[in-house]
Amino acid sequence: MFKKILIANRGEIALRVLRTCKEMGIKTVAVYSKADAESLHVKFADEAVCIGPAPSSESYLKMDRIIAAAEITNADAIHPGYGFLSENAKFSKLCEEHDIKFIGASAEMIDQMGDKANAKSTMIAAGVPCIPGSEGVITDFDTCKKIALETGYPVMLKASAGGGGKGMRAVWKEEDLKDAWDSARQESKAAFGNDDMYMEKLIEEPRHIEIQIVGDSFGKACHLSERDCSVQRRHQKLTEETPSPFMTDELRNAMGEAAIKAAEFIKYEGAGTVEFLVDKHRNFYFMEMNTRIQVEHPITEEVVDYDLIREQILVAAGVPISGKNYTPQLHSIECRINAEDPFNGFRPAPGKITSYHAPGGHGVRIDTHVYAGYMIPPNYDSMISKLIVTAQTREEAINKMKRALDEYVIEGVKTTIPFHRQLMDHPDYVAGNYTTKFMEEFEMK
Repeated sequence: MFKKILIANRGEIALRVLRTCKEMGIKTVAVYSKADAESLHVKFADEAVCIGPAPSSESYLKMDRIIAAAEITNADAIHPGYGFLSENAKFSKLCEEHDIKFIGASAEMIDQMGDKANAKSTMIAAGVPCIPGSEGVITDFDTCKKIALETGYPVMLKASAGGGGKGMRAVWKEEDLKDAWDSARQESKAAFGNDDMYMEKLIEEPRHIEIQIVGDSFGKACHLSERDCSVQRRHQKLTEETPSPFMTDELRNAMGEAAIKAAEFIKYEGAGTVEFLVDKHRNFYFMEMNTRIQVEHPITEEVVDYDLIREQILVAAGVPISGKNYTPQLHSIECRINAEDPFNGFRPAPGKITSYHAPGGHGVRIDTHVYAGYMIPPNYDSMISKLIVTAQTREEAINKMKRALDEYVIEGVKTTIPFHRQLMDHPDYVAGNYTTKFMEEFEMK
């Protein structure tokens, strides 16, 4: 087992990893930017190393500084959390070259699944259901036009190196294709330095349902059931739940088997997520694979009593998984609490938290790094906490979430707490009748 793990991240995920390390008797090293000097993960770690100024490009994305911090503290492993360098093949390889275990996917796996067009080709070869469309990168507009006609409108153009909705365009008719092709490539080039595009059939009334998997170094994988992430704004998840209110036993078995097939085909090692789009007829299609821990992993932990961070560390240390697949026995919902103003277009709202009171009680969990007096910097993602509730049924979980949101007090900055409170009363959400288009018609009151 590892003696010391450096946590190459910040905020709530850094604190989340640190806590499991402590429970496992593993020493921890925090790295931090100057903007995060007062963050809790810095205060609670056994050692802490400043790696640069506030901009992530000068700190959390500086591979050489993170490797140097690991070497001077004698850390034998690095946990990247999510975001930043968690799916960076170059960083994974750099850790390997410096004899530091990267607690995540290998460079080869990241390369194989990180490029979405390449991932789709791999999944077709693995026999996993994929959305009809191009089998790889589209090289020119004439080919794009031809594939669109073969696939049938509507279609979705996607950036091969994309994420967060960048470089995506829905096209409903042929005369709009050229403008969509040009603008999507331009946006993708600006965001990712890469304008490669691929195309998929646009799935109408889709749900975004993902399967949590874990694979070990012996080629074995298991799944820990699904999470429904369909409530999104601009392709950014706002709330998640498990089990999905749209799920059936038959669909769960089929999607779980497909996710395991995907993981074992590439001999995936670590915790990962296979993401699917599911249409209104419950046909499901591979969308992408995230080769890291997910923001929403706590709801899976709550319904199957399973520490995913601990399992990541064990797998990285060479321990085989049990191979057991899991079915949720409870219902869990997560609300992402962001420092944003939901009454003003979800505008980011960094600043100082003047007062903070967290809800409690049975079945309530909060993953956060903030406290009264904490200054939320403007340099990073706006998420400041995750409120997770767990109960026997979905109805009970919604009622528990309402109560917890009513108790949750964060003053000094605007947050998305009012949005989530209204969401919990929305009749379509309460009925489980929502798709990825839900937020297009949602209005704050």
